[in-house]
Amino acid sequence: MNEHSPSKRIILAMIVACQLMMVLDASVLVTAMPEIGRTLHLSTAALTWVQNAYILAFGGFLLLGARAGDILGRRRTFSAGIALFSLASMLAGLAPSASLLLAARALQGLAAALATPSALALLSVSFSEARERSKAIAVYSAVSGAGGSVGLLIGGMLTDLISWRAGMFLNVPIGLALLLMVPRYMKETEKKTGRLDVMGALTSVIGMTALAFGFVQAASVGWGAFEAWGSLALGGVALAAFVLIEARAKEPITPLRLFANRTRSGAYLGRLLLLCGNYPIFFFIPQFLQNVLHFDSLEAGLAIMPFTAVQFGMMYVMPSLVARFGNAKVLIAGLVIAIAGTSWLSLLSADSSFFPDLFFPLIVMGGGAGMIFQPFTTLGLSGVEAKDAGAASGLVNVAHQTGASLGLAVLIAVFEAANRQSTPSGTSFAHAISVAIMGSAVFLTASLVAVLILLLPKGRARRAGAVETRNAS
Repeated sequence: MNEHSPSKRIILAMIVACQLMMVLDASVLVTAMPEIGRTLHLSTAALTWVQNAYILAFGGFLLLGARAGDILGRRRTFSAGIALFSLASMLAGLAPSASLLLAARALQGLAAALATPSALALLSVSFSEARERSKAIAVYSAVSGAGGSVGLLIGGMLTDLISWRAGMFLNVPIGLALLLMVPRYMKETEKKTGRLDVMGALTSVIGMTALAFGFVQAASVGWGAFEAWGSLALGGVALAAFVLIEARAKEPITPLRLFANRTRSGAYLGRLLLLCGNYPIFFFIPQFLQNVLHFDSLEAGLAIMPFTAVQFGMMYVMPSLVARFGNAKVLIAGLVIAIAGTSWLSLLSADSSFFPDLFFPLIVMGGGAGMIFQPFTTLGLSGVEAKDAGAASGLVNVAHQTGASLGLAVLIAVFEAANRQSTPSGTSFAHAISVAIMGSAVFLTASLVAVLILLLPKGRARRAGAVETRNAS
């Protein structure tokens, strides 16, 4: 089956549709947050859990989902995840109360954790030749990176025209269509015998949730409160227990040998830090647009389009850039550009306007982001043995979702601290947004430092890029 086979194009479209559903769900409600708060009587701090309930369950169970794909078959796990996600989306759209909405969002996260690693593994199996895999990963990475921005637009449009609930119902027909297509176009992968590392999954979920809860509580009630530092301590203990369990487990969901490769470790850490800085920006920008510039939900979503358009446009030039310069150099250049754009955006104030104060920084940020996700994905899967393919693909997504949830929790604490310290006025909210975005730039800079330290020593990243270029030629 060649690269241009209709079946391969359909398989790629299915995988991309699945990934778009999962990524959209992390952002489609962001521009609807004020409306959700009014409808379900949620405070600002409580609203963060509409996001984190999904993201934390997604990131926390991803590794278990990847292992389930290895044992049960990736096509079967993919289908189960899509079915559960469609059901949970319907429940979220129908939720009459805040508690039921948060439960449905967590169930969506669990479903996404089943479907996403299997989707990436099926992509690797379906596109085995180096050049076609590079192109497929470029499309997948563009959707992963820009899907959040598209979610802001769709969420704003649906909130203004129909209801915030429509963003949840949108997933149902897409999921049903995928379920009908899977048996026809996707082949089941070879199943492996083994056991599911449930304790490893539970300790990772408890650890990440406790950390996020601790930062959010610090934003709400202060760092001196037991709820804040006690949750952070619990998170640290649970994550330490997770590492011990994985080191001793016969069949761990996270084989620690995956981190023995310096390139992969750098890709995982760099991606986590990148999302710590990148994801919260698209929580704060709509808040700035609606609360300072008085945009409505749809206008706030449209305002993100300069970023999205440039990021998607980079998808078409990324294969040639990587072939010419290698993944490491393209990644470093993208991070530098993203840091410059984010630092520029952090200059926002109450006197700023959308054009040019947001418009041009968003374009710069979109160009940088469009150069980052594909190299991080490729390097995160580099040199992986077939037996670890599911776990490695899971770790790529774990870094993505974990970074998003932790970054949002940390920078909300930064925002609240800056807002409390400002003199109460019309400018305090804008100042706090500016400080939070500067925090994003700090995270992006940390990602760049991690890449420089872990990918460049001894020329390993450069040699990997050269090998990939020769293989693609």
